[in-house]
Amino acid sequence: MSTDFYWRIGMEGDHASLRTPRRYNRGHAGGHGPGNIAPAIRGGKLDGYSYIDHMAAVVKASESAGFVGGLLPSFPITEDPWATASALARESDTYRFMVAFQPGFLHPVQAARMSASLQRATGGRLVYNIISGGGGAPQLWWGDKVAHDDRYARTSEFLDVLRGVWDGRPFDHAGRFFRTEGAALPPLLAGQPFPEVYFSGSSGAAVDAAGRHADYYLSWLEPFDALRAKFDGVRAHSGKTGGTPKFAVRIDIVARHTEEAAWTEIERGWASVDRAAADRAAQGDSVGAARIAGWVPEHITGYRDLEVQPNVWCGFSLIRGGPAFGLVGSYEQIAERLDQLIDLGVDAFILAGNPHLEEAYRVGEEVLPLLRRTTPTRIRSLSTR
Repeated sequence: MSTDFYWRIGMEGDHASLRTPRRYNRGHAGGHGPGNIAPAIRGGKLDGYSYIDHMAAVVKASESAGFVGGLLPSFPITEDPWATASALARESDTYRFMVAFQPGFLHPVQAARMSASLQRATGGRLVYNIISGGGGAPQLWWGDKVAHDDRYARTSEFLDVLRGVWDGRPFDHAGRFFRTEGAALPPLLAGQPFPEVYFSGSSGAAVDAAGRHADYYLSWLEPFDALRAKFDGVRAHSGKTGGTPKFAVRIDIVARHTEEAAWTEIERGWASVDRAAADRAAQGDSVGAARIAGWVPEHITGYRDLEVQPNVWCGFSLIRGGPAFGLVGSYEQIAERLDQLIDLGVDAFILAGNPHLEEAYRVGEEVLPLLRRTTPTRIRSLSTR
């Protein structure tokens, strides 16, 4: 049995650790300045080490540590993941690039051409992370006021058209959101491998679209019983539409030699908790975000109040933006929790840690080799060379 492990590429910049979540000093997030690592001013001059060099270092670190590829997230504060994937692809011959994007802001024929071009250039290393949007301010940043369920209908139609033109034969389509007449990829691009589709969303509309299009249904981490029930619901619904996706989970990790050392990292980061910022980020119509909010206590006396089950902590979004749930513990404990998730039916993971560079090495070298239920895909391929 093999499992795909991806690592998150911090495209919005990075900070030294969860202990210093407001100090972004890598990846150009704060511009050039004293104390910055990448890029930096040394001796009064720019050091020539750019933000793309830093992301390339994370790619190489995570690949060498055993990860099969990296997630390139997409937010108003990030670089464009399509352009970034193109820039980073030459840093490796095997590393996969999981591009996150919202289908509503591209025409599917143009997306097909972009995707097939990238597949041809990289030997088929593009992976889709389809996000339909969570509403609120981030959605309005795009000028998008389409209602929640309609966003998933738009995504589904987008993927229908994209697949329709993929083989190079003329494709006509007249739908609610997109129209084509005789659209097709040129012969040089037709026939490239279609990217694997990771599809996220917790609502009924999302699950319906995932059942039609997803290779992997992607979820944030939740309490394990809730995640099991969620997967069971996706299986039951997807079976009615003719196919059942595999499952993937996105997880932040704080792993150290001992459990005490891991919780010390959380304790130090707790001094920077910003509940108001987390509340603002959660605004919108995302069902997944609403599910997460239901597990966060209204009254919190300390960081351990947010440990909902052993090593499962729902306070990450209070320290830094992103998913609330993650894993905290010793290397052995984190490996055991990942094994339990694999037993639940998880086939792939997107892991992350701050700083992305050093934590890629730590998790890849100290945690992944301890897994008992599976062989991480990349590690297995390295061991058989």
